[in-house]
Amino acid sequence: MKILIVEDEYELAQSIAEYLSSQKYLCEFAVDYQEALKKIGAHDYDCILLDLMLPGGNGMKILEHIKMRQKQDGVIIISAKDSLEDKIRGLHLGADDYLAKPFHLSELAARIYSLIRRKSFENTNIIQQNELQIDLLGKVASVNQQQLPLTKKELGLLLYFIANKNKVISKNALAEHLSGDLADMLDNHDFIYAHIKNLKKKLSEAGCANYLKTIYGTGYKWEK
Repeated sequence: MKILIVEDEYELAQSIAEYLSSQKYLCEFAVDYQEALKKIGAHDYDCILLDLMLPGGNGMKILEHIKMRQKQDGVIIISAKDSLEDKIRGLHLGADDYLAKPFHLSELAARIYSLIRRKSFENTNIIQQNELQIDLLGKVASVNQQQLPLTKKELGLLLYFIANKNKVISKNALAEHLSGDLADMLDNHDFIYAHIKNLKKKLSEAGCANYLKTIYGTGYKWEK
Protein backbone atom coordinates (compact mmCIF):
# COMPACT_ATOMS: atom_id res chain seq x y z
CA MET A 1 0.00 0.00 0.00
CA LYS A 2 1.37 3.37 -1.05
CA ILE A 3 1.26 6.55 1.04
CA LEU A 4 2.12 10.13 0.02
CA ILE A 5 3.25 12.31 2.94
CA VAL A 6 2.67 15.97 2.07
CA GLU A 7 4.52 17.68 4.91
CA ASP A 8 7.24 20.33 5.01
CA GLU A 9 8.44 19.51 8.55
CA TYR A 10 11.32 17.15 7.76
CA GLU A 11 11.59 15.43 11.15
CA LEU A 12 7.84 14.81 11.36
CA ALA A 13 7.69 13.45 7.80
CA GLN A 14 10.64 11.14 8.49
CA SER A 15 9.18 9.83 11.75
CA ILE A 16 5.84 9.15 10.02
CA ALA A 17 7.60 7.35 7.17
CA GLU A 18 9.73 5.22 9.50
CA TYR A 19 6.71 4.15 11.50
CA LEU A 20 4.53 3.42 8.46
CA SER A 21 7.37 1.57 6.72
CA SER A 22 7.53 -0.74 9.72
CA GLN A 23 3.81 -1.37 9.09
CA LYS A 24 4.65 -2.46 5.50
CA TYR A 25 3.58 0.74 3.72
CA LEU A 26 5.56 2.29 0.85
CA CYS A 27 6.04 5.99 1.62
CA GLU A 28 6.79 8.93 -0.66
CA PHE A 29 7.25 12.61 0.17
CA ALA A 30 6.18 16.02 -1.10
CA VAL A 31 7.57 19.00 0.82
CA ASP A 32 5.69 21.87 -0.85
CA TYR A 33 2.53 22.71 -2.78
CA GLN A 34 3.92 22.33 -6.30
CA GLU A 35 5.65 19.01 -5.62
CA ALA A 36 2.44 17.67 -4.08
CA LEU A 37 0.39 18.68 -7.13
CA LYS A 38 2.95 17.11 -9.46
CA LYS A 39 3.02 13.77 -7.63
CA ILE A 40 -0.75 13.57 -7.14
CA GLY A 41 -1.24 14.31 -10.83
CA ALA A 42 1.25 11.65 -11.93
CA HIS A 43 0.55 8.82 -9.47
CA ASP A 44 -2.24 7.12 -7.54
CA TYR A 45 -1.99 6.60 -3.78
CA ASP A 46 -3.89 4.48 -1.31
CA CYS A 47 -3.71 7.38 1.14
CA ILE A 48 -2.44 10.97 1.06
CA LEU A 49 -1.42 12.55 4.37
CA LEU A 50 -1.99 16.24 3.72
CA ASP A 51 -0.72 19.17 5.76
CA LEU A 52 -2.71 22.36 5.15
CA MET A 53 0.08 24.92 5.63
CA LEU A 54 2.59 24.31 2.85
CA PRO A 55 5.32 26.39 1.20
CA GLY A 56 3.89 27.78 -2.01
CA GLY A 57 0.20 27.12 -1.38
CA ASN A 58 -2.63 25.83 0.78
CA GLY A 59 -3.57 22.19 1.27
CA MET A 60 -7.25 23.01 0.70
CA LYS A 61 -6.39 23.90 -2.90
CA ILE A 62 -4.82 20.45 -3.28
CA LEU A 63 -8.08 18.91 -2.06
CA GLU A 64 -9.96 20.95 -4.67
CA HIS A 65 -7.53 19.68 -7.31
CA ILE A 66 -8.09 16.04 -6.27
CA LYS A 67 -11.87 16.52 -6.33
CA MET A 68 -11.80 18.26 -9.73
CA ARG A 69 -9.78 15.39 -11.25
CA GLN A 70 -12.16 12.86 -9.62
CA LYS A 71 -9.23 10.91 -8.18
CA GLN A 72 -10.04 8.13 -5.73
CA ASP A 73 -6.99 8.54 -3.46
CA GLY A 74 -7.88 8.52 0.23
CA VAL A 75 -6.95 11.75 2.06
CA ILE A 76 -6.26 12.36 5.74
CA ILE A 77 -5.59 15.98 6.69
CA ILE A 78 -2.80 16.30 9.30
CA SER A 79 -2.66 19.88 10.49
CA ALA A 80 -1.80 22.08 13.45
CA LYS A 81 -4.92 24.09 12.55
CA ASP A 82 -7.44 22.32 14.76
CA SER A 83 -10.45 24.51 13.96
CA LEU A 84 -13.97 23.24 13.38
CA GLU A 85 -14.21 25.40 10.25
CA ASP A 86 -11.13 23.75 8.70
CA LYS A 87 -12.41 20.27 9.54
CA ILE A 88 -15.82 20.94 7.97
CA ARG A 89 -14.35 22.57 4.87
CA GLY A 90 -11.78 19.81 4.41
CA LEU A 91 -14.40 17.05 4.70
CA HIS A 92 -16.71 18.89 2.30
CA LEU A 93 -13.87 19.12 -0.21
CA GLY A 94 -13.42 15.35 -0.11
CA ALA A 95 -11.01 14.55 2.72
CA ASP A 96 -11.76 11.24 4.43
CA ASP A 97 -10.45 12.16 7.87
CA TYR A 98 -8.82 14.96 9.87
CA LEU A 99 -6.12 14.50 12.52
CA ALA A 100 -4.83 17.48 14.51
CA LYS A 101 -1.14 17.83 15.40
CA PRO A 102 0.42 16.63 17.61
CA PHE A 103 -0.81 13.05 17.26
CA HIS A 104 0.39 9.56 18.16
CA LEU A 105 1.80 7.63 15.23
CA SER A 106 -0.18 4.57 16.30
CA GLU A 107 -3.41 6.57 15.97
CA LEU A 108 -2.38 7.82 12.52
CA ALA A 109 -1.65 4.25 11.42
CA ALA A 110 -5.05 3.16 12.72
CA ARG A 111 -6.78 5.93 10.76
CA ILE A 112 -4.90 4.96 7.58
CA TYR A 113 -5.77 1.30 8.03
CA SER A 114 -9.44 2.13 8.59
CA LEU A 115 -9.55 4.34 5.50
CA ILE A 116 -7.92 1.77 3.21
CA ARG A 117 -10.07 -1.04 4.59
CA ARG A 118 -13.20 1.01 3.97
CA LYS A 119 -12.25 2.07 0.44
CA SER A 120 -10.66 -1.11 -0.91
CA PHE A 121 -11.89 -4.04 1.15
CA GLU A 122 -15.52 -3.31 1.99
CA ASN A 123 -14.80 -2.44 5.62
CA THR A 124 -13.62 -5.90 6.64
CA ASN A 125 -10.55 -7.12 8.56
CA ILE A 126 -10.53 -10.55 6.90
CA ILE A 127 -10.54 -11.12 3.13
CA GLN A 128 -11.80 -14.58 2.21
CA GLN A 129 -11.82 -16.06 -1.28
CA ASN A 130 -12.53 -19.77 -1.08
CA GLU A 131 -9.35 -21.39 0.28
CA LEU A 132 -7.42 -18.08 0.45
CA GLN A 133 -7.65 -15.86 3.52
CA ILE A 134 -5.87 -12.58 4.27
CA ASP A 135 -5.78 -11.04 7.74
CA LEU A 136 -5.44 -7.30 7.12
CA LEU A 137 -4.62 -6.48 10.74
CA GLY A 138 -2.10 -9.27 11.11
CA LYS A 139 -0.78 -8.69 7.56
CA VAL A 140 -0.63 -12.42 6.84
CA ALA A 141 -2.10 -14.59 4.08
CA SER A 142 -3.10 -18.24 4.43
CA VAL A 143 -4.26 -21.02 2.12
CA ASN A 144 -6.33 -23.76 3.72
CA GLN A 145 -5.37 -22.26 7.11
CA GLN A 146 -1.63 -22.61 6.40
CA GLN A 147 0.26 -19.31 6.55
CA LEU A 148 2.10 -18.30 3.36
CA PRO A 149 5.76 -17.19 3.63
CA LEU A 150 5.19 -14.00 1.64
CA THR A 151 7.64 -11.12 1.52
CA LYS A 152 6.46 -7.56 2.13
CA LYS A 153 6.31 -6.84 -1.61
CA GLU A 154 4.52 -10.12 -2.38
CA LEU A 155 1.85 -9.41 0.21
CA GLY A 156 1.51 -5.87 -1.11
CA LEU A 157 1.06 -7.21 -4.64
CA LEU A 158 -1.55 -9.73 -3.48
CA LEU A 159 -3.57 -7.02 -1.73
CA TYR A 160 -3.22 -4.71 -4.74
CA PHE A 161 -4.56 -7.38 -7.09
CA ILE A 162 -7.48 -8.21 -4.79
CA ALA A 163 -8.34 -4.53 -4.27
CA ASN A 164 -8.54 -4.27 -8.09
CA LYS A 165 -10.16 -7.66 -8.71
CA ASN A 166 -11.46 -8.36 -12.21
CA LYS A 167 -9.49 -5.39 -13.59
CA VAL A 168 -6.50 -5.73 -15.91
CA ILE A 169 -3.49 -4.15 -14.19
CA SER A 170 -0.74 -2.95 -16.53
CA LYS A 171 2.95 -3.61 -15.96
CA ASN A 172 3.52 0.13 -15.57
CA ALA A 173 0.90 0.34 -12.82
CA LEU A 174 2.52 -2.60 -11.03
CA ALA A 175 5.96 -1.01 -11.34
CA GLU A 176 4.63 2.21 -9.84
CA HIS A 177 2.90 0.32 -7.04
CA LEU A 178 6.07 -1.58 -6.14
CA SER A 179 8.58 1.23 -6.56
CA GLY A 180 6.60 4.44 -6.29
CA ASP A 181 8.00 7.47 -8.07
CA LEU A 182 11.23 5.56 -8.82
CA ALA A 183 9.35 3.47 -11.40
CA ASP A 184 10.16 5.89 -14.23
CA MET A 185 13.87 5.34 -13.62
CA LEU A 186 13.71 1.58 -14.17
CA ASP A 187 14.99 0.22 -17.49
CA ASN A 188 12.72 -2.83 -17.60
CA HIS A 189 10.07 -4.74 -15.70
CA ASP A 190 12.11 -7.84 -14.84
CA PHE A 191 11.63 -7.20 -11.11
CA ILE A 192 7.84 -7.31 -11.61
CA TYR A 193 8.03 -10.69 -13.31
CA ALA A 194 10.22 -12.00 -10.49
CA HIS A 195 7.84 -10.88 -7.73
CA ILE A 196 4.75 -12.17 -9.54
CA LYS A 197 6.44 -15.48 -10.38
CA ASN A 198 7.33 -15.98 -6.71
CA LEU A 199 3.85 -14.98 -5.56
CA LYS A 200 2.15 -17.36 -7.99
CA LYS A 201 4.52 -20.17 -7.04
CA LYS A 202 3.86 -19.78 -3.31
CA LEU A 203 0.09 -19.65 -3.85
CA SER A 204 0.14 -22.70 -6.12
CA GLU A 205 2.39 -24.78 -3.86
CA ALA A 206 0.04 -24.08 -0.95
CA GLY A 207 -2.92 -25.41 -2.95
CA CYS A 208 -4.48 -22.10 -4.00
CA ALA A 209 -6.45 -21.96 -7.24
CA ASN A 210 -5.05 -19.90 -10.11
CA TYR A 211 -6.90 -16.61 -9.57
CA LEU A 212 -4.02 -14.50 -10.89
CA LYS A 213 -4.18 -14.54 -14.68
CA THR A 214 -1.57 -13.28 -17.14
CA ILE A 215 -3.13 -11.12 -19.86
CA TYR A 216 -0.46 -11.41 -22.52
CA GLY A 217 0.83 -8.13 -23.86
CA THR A 218 -1.23 -6.16 -21.35
CA GLY A 219 -0.68 -7.13 -17.72
CA TYR A 220 -2.37 -9.22 -15.05
CA LYS A 221 -5.84 -9.73 -13.63
CA TRP A 222 -7.11 -11.22 -10.35
CA GLU A 223 -10.32 -13.09 -11.06
CA LYS A 224 -13.05 -13.57 -8.50
